[in-house]
Amino acid sequence: MVDHLANTEINSQRIAAVENCFGASGQPLAVPGRVLLGEGILTKECRKKPKPRIFFLFNDILVYGSIVINKRKYNSQHIIPLEDVTLETLPDTLQMKNRWMIKTSKKSFVVSAASLTERKEWISHLEECIRHLLMKTGRQPSTEHAAPWIPDKATDICMRCTQTKFSTLTRRHHCRKCGFVVCADCSRQRFLMPRLSPKPLRVCNLCYRQLLAEKKKEAEADGRQPEPICSAIPGYEPSSGDDSDKSDDDKADQWPADTEFYTSEVSWSSFHS
Repeated sequence: MVDHLANTEINSQRIAAVENCFGASGQPLAVPGRVLLGEGILTKECRKKPKPRIFFLFNDILVYGSIVINKRKYNSQHIIPLEDVTLETLPDTLQMKNRWMIKTSKKSFVVSAASLTERKEWISHLEECIRHLLMKTGRQPSTEHAAPWIPDKATDICMRCTQTKFSTLTRRHHCRKCGFVVCADCSRQRFLMPRLSPKPLRVCNLCYRQLLAEKKKEAEADGRQPEPICSAIPGYEPSSGDDSDKSDDDKADQWPADTEFYTSEVSWSSFHS
């Protein structure tokens, strides 16, 4: 299918239409050999609540963004190289059905499809693209993945000390290593994790001790002195460093709140042939 669609006018038009919907806020997507294989609306489990997101599957990347006006305007574009992706099927919950996790070294998150059939189609197409990419590049499947953030509403208390109760004044924070929802006292440390960010990131106390021990062990094995570790940084720091929430501002979501995403009569995804 990729060979059939590559360098065709219809493929160029489809990619140009996606670029146009993202406008100046998005990156150029047209490169030689790139093919748009399918698209659809999936529900993404964001930090505060599940939200509909538009997803575009290319033969080498997965692109998603926020819906302003469906098929006309999207924003908050994210591009994920498929060779860094691993998929994991998840069981249904009371709130979300047909779920699976998209895991990468920098970010992992859960999405759900409108039907079981659509989930199978998405996973099948994704896995096929990933397989072809890895064969082409000779790379091994990725084994290191960022921890998914546990949604805010999953707990009313700190998941580390289990004592602090969250409220309007007592804010929730997320450990960038384990993804747990923690209080400020349990996440005062910062640690440099180059795989995730060039800047030191907030981590919980337990993960900080583990990371510190790992770094010390590595330094001893190499026969060198451990480098200085970034410790607690005073002052207020928003914990919504996750791009799913900075860009998933409710004000940007103009998709109708009463839209039903699980009706069997409606197909929310389509794949080209």
